[in-house]
Amino acid sequence: MSWTIDEWFVVALARTIRPAETVFHGFGSPCAQVAMHVARHTHAPDMLLVEGAMYAVNPDPPFIPPTSNDASLSRGDVDRMFLSGGQIDGFGNTNVTAIGPAGRPKVKLGGGGGGCNLSATIGALTLWTTRHRSGRTLVDSCDFVTDMGHRTPLGTRAELGFTGGGPQWLVTELGVFDFAGGRARLVLIFPDVTVAEIRAATGFPLEVAGDLRAVAPPSTAELAAVRSVDPLKVRTSEFSPRELDRVFEQGGGQDCAC
Repeated sequence: MSWTIDEWFVVALARTIRPAETVFHGFGSPCAQVAMHVARHTHAPDMLLVEGAMYAVNPDPPFIPPTSNDASLSRGDVDRMFLSGGQIDGFGNTNVTAIGPAGRPKVKLGGGGGGCNLSATIGALTLWTTRHRSGRTLVDSCDFVTDMGHRTPLGTRAELGFTGGGPQWLVTELGVFDFAGGRARLVLIFPDVTVAEIRAATGFPLEVAGDLRAVAPPSTAELAAVRSVDPLKVRTSEFSPRELDRVFEQGGGQDCAC
């Protein structure tokens, strides 16, 4: 059995979802979108998936609801939201607004929509990026904080009065981080990557778990779900051509070879 990094990546994302959670993602999120469907087809069939990227064509509803889903999202009814960013710092703050000085940015990004409000109140956040290796995404500090992590330059979530739990996981094409103590900590690593490579690509001081392990290979069921849910491979649009060359094979036990 063999698989590619894009398949393994969305499986790792899907594993951050817990059974019975209500989970939301927004626009421009093919990897998160696929991961949510994979989780629903494997270990979390009772999750509630709230999609921000797919809506009906020419809908004919029996009535117009009095409000949108914003109230449910902002008051904490949603357990988990997926977020990415052009920049992500060690506290889990993300930037999808602009790169460079505030008055004269080098690059204007798409903006966060309602992500700023939602990231402050939703129960847990799963962050992701497929551009870790570039060295430009995981940074010491974000040029602009669009979506808040555990601490911003203005203070912690508790100090600012926000109720959300903040980032719980960060999944990249190189490894998986948790946020023990409110800072990103490398806990899982893909087997064709070294800690030295991850350290070189990470702009903030890299904390490594004492029991660092390899990411568990995808199961037959997980791979089948990825391939069934995403036969057009839209997830690959988030990866560079170099990353898409990474192919793995099942070895003995839990080991795999690239």
